[in-house]
Amino acid sequence: MTTRPQRLSLSLPKKAIFTLPDAHEVDIECTSGAVWITLDHDRRDIVLNPGEHFRSDSHERALVAALESSCVRFSAKRLSVAVAQEVPRQVTSPWRLWLHGMSPA
Repeated sequence: MTTRPQRLSLSLPKKAIFTLPDAHEVDIECTSGAVWITLDHDRRDIVLNPGEHFRSDSHERALVAALESSCVRFSAKRLSVAVAQEVPRQVTSPWRLWLHGMSPA
């Protein structure tokens, strides 16, 4: 008996963040736009453009951030998701970046 994978397609506006509580064996595919993926305890920066995909082999939380308006497709045997949220335009003072050697502009 074969089980059909669960699939979820989302349209994410620019700067929206989608959380996968457990990204283990979840295939993440960018179908339009561009997304940035970060996994807890993983130092890699994963950027997907249209047609590219990523699959994690670890049981870590994944954050999928839309770098521009994007469409993303998720598929897995078991898919656990959380609600997407938009990042506030300015979380802290831009001058805080200056303390870390970055430009506030």
